[in-house]
Amino acid sequence: MQASGPMDTVARILSVKLRGMLRGCEVDEKKLQELRLRVGAPVILVIAGVEWYLTEKGKLTTQLSEAYRVDKNEVKETMEYISNYSLYAFEEEVRQGFLTLSGGHRVGLGGRVLSENGHIRGMKYISFLNIRFAHQIKGCADSVLPYIMQEKKIMHTLIVSPPGGGKTTLLRDLVRQLSNRGYTIGVVDERAEIAACYLGVPQNDVGIRTDVLDCCPKAEGMQMLIRSMAPQILAVDEIGQEADVQAVHYAIGCGCKLIATVHAASYEELEAKPLWRELLQAQIFERYILLEKRNGIGKVREIRDSKGIVIC
Repeated sequence: MQASGPMDTVARILSVKLRGMLRGCEVDEKKLQELRLRVGAPVILVIAGVEWYLTEKGKLTTQLSEAYRVDKNEVKETMEYISNYSLYAFEEEVRQGFLTLSGGHRVGLGGRVLSENGHIRGMKYISFLNIRFAHQIKGCADSVLPYIMQEKKIMHTLIVSPPGGGKTTLLRDLVRQLSNRGYTIGVVDERAEIAACYLGVPQNDVGIRTDVLDCCPKAEGMQMLIRSMAPQILAVDEIGQEADVQAVHYAIGCGCKLIATVHAASYEELEAKPLWRELLQAQIFERYILLEKRNGIGKVREIRDSKGIVIC
């Protein structure tokens, strides 16, 4: 295993025992997707969509009886390494339920949620960790770029896909390519999945003319970027709230081009969503890129125009 690979980066923040087990494991890191730690449960690795258990000797197995079970002190030790012994310094990220590591890898958190006046203010007794390994696929937007870029005009574009269909991966590569082609782009990265900033610096390549608001709510972020950074294009992931839709109208009214994503398995499912019906009828978006999930990898199923007519 190469010391510079994602497995080694993640291993450094694990408890000493888990670190040794993981470094002895032979894995194709290009196919490595998740590492799940749950107190009292087996260590689980997700590789190319398939779950494997990790043994105490650092081997992969499908036999539950051979799996190593995580101790609560190992999760506590891991959280200390992740936060450099100061979880308070990452209060905002914990409030949102995740932390971003160097390299763009993400740690999802589960435990007891602390709330006040209906708002989440933190988390304690963290007992569940889901480490998602970052994988950029540069060039994955090559086939769709000609459909959203005509001469120098950029189309308002909505990427539609089921969960895990590759919409964020496609959005990221569109941002990178358009940024490097001369467009100033503002990214509102509410869940740190597009740029995956670590200490404010993008760990993913999002292009040389891209500005990022990390861990910022989409609606507020779109307005902030328009007022302060004057982007030609705004990119946001997972439009889903009424406030997001209102911000879409605001951005388009200000002359910004918009590239966004939404969860839906089909155009027809999108039509059935009350929040989206008005946007579809108003023909706000000029291109709809619909993805489908094949063996865990997003593929372009079809591209539609502003009227919903299939053009590819």
